[in-house]
Amino acid sequence: MSYPGYPSQMGGYPPQPGAYPPQPGAYPPQAGGYPPQPGAYPPQPSYPPQPGVYPPQSGGYPPQPGAYPPQAGGYPAQPGGYPQAPPPGSWGGGPVGGYPSIGMDQLSNPGYMPGGPMPPNQAPAMGYPGQPAQPMPGYPRAPSPNPSMPGYGMAPAPMPGYPSAPSAIPSMPAYGGGAMPVAPVTKGFRGTITDFPGADPLKDVEVLRKAMKGFGTDEQAIIDLLGSRSNKQRVPLLRAYKTSYGKDLIKDLHSELSGDFRKLVMATLKTPAEFDASEIHSAIKGAGTDEACLIEILSSRSNAEIKEISRIYKQEYKKTLEDSISGDTSGHFRRLLISLAQGNRDEREAVDVSLAKQDAQALYAAGENKLGTDESKFNAILCARSKGHLRAVFYEYQQMCGRDIEKSISREMSGDLESGMLAVVKCIKNTPAYFAERLYKAMKGAGTKDRTLIRIMVSRSEVDLLDIRKEFLKNYGKSLYTAISGDTSGDYKKLLLKFCGGSD
Repeated sequence: MSYPGYPSQMGGYPPQPGAYPPQPGAYPPQAGGYPPQPGAYPPQPSYPPQPGVYPPQSGGYPPQPGAYPPQAGGYPAQPGGYPQAPPPGSWGGGPVGGYPSIGMDQLSNPGYMPGGPMPPNQAPAMGYPGQPAQPMPGYPRAPSPNPSMPGYGMAPAPMPGYPSAPSAIPSMPAYGGGAMPVAPVTKGFRGTITDFPGADPLKDVEVLRKAMKGFGTDEQAIIDLLGSRSNKQRVPLLRAYKTSYGKDLIKDLHSELSGDFRKLVMATLKTPAEFDASEIHSAIKGAGTDEACLIEILSSRSNAEIKEISRIYKQEYKKTLEDSISGDTSGHFRRLLISLAQGNRDEREAVDVSLAKQDAQALYAAGENKLGTDESKFNAILCARSKGHLRAVFYEYQQMCGRDIEKSISREMSGDLESGMLAVVKCIKNTPAYFAERLYKAMKGAGTKDRTLIRIMVSRSEVDLLDIRKEFLKNYGKSLYTAISGDTSGDYKKLLLKFCGGSD
């Protein structure tokens, strides 16, 4: 297989046919130089002048589509030349006594060099001198090296192949936007609650103790303190309170507060996994099951988060999460929840469009194009595939049969299974919009589903609440802040609005 912009001819880069680099553990073989020796790479004054090999244009390496991106600070930046070797001891120059003793011979990188895992203190990231280092996800199942693949030095995105070689098409969201009818995935912090600078747990518990001591409770002091601390600053207050006063903070707060305000305060003092585990337990125990709560948590958390929830659940309730779900649900809905509860979804970022098309056809064949519905096929694809891949599947599905996947699920399924599958699809398409809809439904009409309101406001306040606010305003014509203000009251409202963080 040939790759554009990467010649395999003799005399190119590298000189040996078919291998990059040829010697195990050596790049290049000569001691101490990179690359002044005759016969090394490259011998020419410019790099390289031959027609048909690397392009001789100044400052670019190389400009063809599919090759290394010609970003500033790339390789090489000098017109027509090859950058001078960095001083010995640096990444590019290698340490004194020969290049490489930086651990290149130990890369755990099949298809690149043999050897074991790279020592973490030697080469934490890949990248050439003058270019920002890239994180090194490992080079996935590549039978032969391909410098135009992202993650191979200068390319900007670590992209494992799915399943073996990604097909780049510009309309897919994983490749930078285009025709997909779903929201772009926002990276980075999009929460409303951040670490409070200089917070001291011993001083904070003093404030809480003072607020609860004596006649009456100073709720405003509790609101101001808990509403301005991040989760990792709130949770240590339990131990600090016991250390300072020999009393249980949860019990003291429980006796001083009441109603939904008390529930909200209690929710703020659990870790995210403890809170999710307790919410799942509450959704399952007792008469009736809050299926929507189970689906909301299991469809929106990452693999690592689900595994931690399962661990805490077993520790707290002496029963596995899977056993609890099995005992309280049935049929295909039970299978959907158990699949999600494995925390085993593919989390690679690459999208293979041909596989997305196959999955779209499989869903069509299992639903719209079949008498009856093969729910297990929907289950297998919706619970195992990566979110980026599924966004591509939903797009291909619409292109293929002219109907949105949500409409097909509504036509083919009913009851808990329908609402469960729809929630998974909505959460994958646009997680903030899914949570905005959950909040809107919790507050509209007579009565408020306070449990849902508390859970989403607390659990998303350090994840994507800014994006949820934006979707809420766009889809329902008023800000989340305004909706909460009109639907709640008292101290409960004040603390919820602290978490909301402002009006849009």
